[in-house]
Amino acid sequence: MTFGRYAFLAVRSLATLLLTAAGTLHAQTAICYNCPPEWADWATELRAIKEKTGVTVPPDNKNSGQSLSQLVAEKSSPVADMVYYGVTFGIQAKKEGVTAAYKPAGWSEIPDGLKDSEGHWFTIHSGTLGFMVNTAALKGKTVPRSWADLLKPEYKGLIGYLDPASAFVGYVGAVAINSARGGSLDNFTPAIDYFKALRRNQPIVPKQTSYARVLSGEIAILLDYDFNAYRAKYRDKAPVEFVIPAEGTVVVPYVMSLTAGAPNASNGRKALDFVLSDEGQAIWANAFLRPVRASAISAQAQSHFLPASEYARARTIDYAKMAEVQKSFSDRYLREAQ
Repeated sequence: MTFGRYAFLAVRSLATLLLTAAGTLHAQTAICYNCPPEWADWATELRAIKEKTGVTVPPDNKNSGQSLSQLVAEKSSPVADMVYYGVTFGIQAKKEGVTAAYKPAGWSEIPDGLKDSEGHWFTIHSGTLGFMVNTAALKGKTVPRSWADLLKPEYKGLIGYLDPASAFVGYVGAVAINSARGGSLDNFTPAIDYFKALRRNQPIVPKQTSYARVLSGEIAILLDYDFNAYRAKYRDKAPVEFVIPAEGTVVVPYVMSLTAGAPNASNGRKALDFVLSDEGQAIWANAFLRPVRASAISAQAQSHFLPASEYARARTIDYAKMAEVQKSFSDRYLREAQ
């Protein structure tokens, strides 16, 4: 055999090895948009998915709006295999044709109203919006107990909320404020007026999750979910308190979808099955979220929550309607209140 023939075979063998390795890596990966390790303890969930299914899901720090925008932009050549977002974005994603129907293991235990009938989106857990307060960062000021309290000048420079026109939790805050102050999903004037008034207190308005900024004291009062506040208090031992405003608030599901045309759809399905499994749901419960499968929350996990009497002020709403009016609210907020 000539040297040239040896060289040809060696190169072909190397190419085969590289292609095999790439194929193996491809086969073991699922891309999830908006699975940030600092939010809702996705860090633990992603590790567990890898350990139990062999599928690696890289962390991703988009918010819900950014995720939907990218799915739409990539519609003709999808990159993501699955996506996590607030329920209104899941409803919108189905309308945009960027989701695929899939009913994961545990589907039958998801209550009606918390899943798309065809499986284009389904709830994995929910949160209650309120005030995540770093009491040390208040420097002696009283912990606010109501939406009205946040308008007091003593809280100037201490309040933060995620961008209501982009981040889902920001929009949830707007809906909660609007409802508490007499508005409806057909009338967001109370929320717009509130944000205008709140500008006098010079709020911080980031676009991404700001958990670390509360722990550091940079933001003393953040409009955020109960699960982040409980995580800060019980896991990170921070001087954090969660407050459900006196005027009321809302409970909102977070959902997942399989992406239409997902390049690694089988891996995406494995990961989605896991997040609704007993173990996957227990991770959410231990991270202080309400898992959609109620049987997965232990008495110990339940003990970290505020009493039921406090949660009586938290309401469910018409999530389909909430999705329908989101863009019109966002447009108005950008024109009048940002």
